[in-house]
Amino acid sequence: MSTPGSGLARGLAITFRAMTRRAHTRQYPDVAPELPPRSRGVIALFEENCTVCMLCARECPDWCIYIDSHKETVHAEGAARARQRNVLDRFAIDFSLCMYCGICIEVCPFDALFWSPEFEYAEYDIRDMTHERDRLREWMWTVPPPAALDPLAEPAKEVATVEKARAKAENPDEGETPARGEKSAAAEKPERPARSPRAAKAAEAAGEKPDAGEKQPEGKPERDDAPPEDDHSHPGSPSSIRERRAGSATTPSDGASA
Repeated sequence: MSTPGSGLARGLAITFRAMTRRAHTRQYPDVAPELPPRSRGVIALFEENCTVCMLCARECPDWCIYIDSHKETVHAEGAARARQRNVLDRFAIDFSLCMYCGICIEVCPFDALFWSPEFEYAEYDIRDMTHERDRLREWMWTVPPPAALDPLAEPAKEVATVEKARAKAENPDEGETPARGEKSAAAEKPERPARSPRAAKAAEAAGEKPDAGEKQPEGKPERDDAPPEDDHSHPGSPSSIRERRAGSATTPSDGASA
């Protein structure tokens, strides 16, 4: 059974111990709080990147984004015809409905929406919680820079392209293309297909020399006992065969002579 007044004594003991410790109270609003680097305070708009694609308004689960626009005809110099583009007239977010899910920021294909750590936008009237594009643009300048990349990760494509262009501008001779009439090692003349043994022999008899890039014939050499084309005495030469065929065509058959 507890002694009467023991609870009061324990409470006073806790109070006296807390009085001797240093207070951790943040003196807000006189002292601004230290927020995490990527706090979800409010959504900021970078108007120059917005193309009025309406993806953020369609994907918003609360339907708290309101966008109005109109089409404008643009006459480009040298173009065959004029083209039309969307011009942003209104971009507003009702923060009384927003649940800070960040879907609109994730689906934006042109990086027009960002998280800002600002959170001091309370109003006395709920109808004043709908902020237009001018207020959203003011919050854009409070967006912190992105976190540093992993030093072991590959550089972004944009960074690699800029570094390559910078290196080419500093050393223009390295990436210079060969002048007209010069041949590079990568553009060497391909090898020509090899001639047949008979064609090579005929070219050699005519006094032609094989090209430097011509592939030499491979395989079995031509037979030594093959009949030459100009030897009429050989029974297997083409000239002898043509003569026999001509003679058989002019000689009358036995039935015709009878």
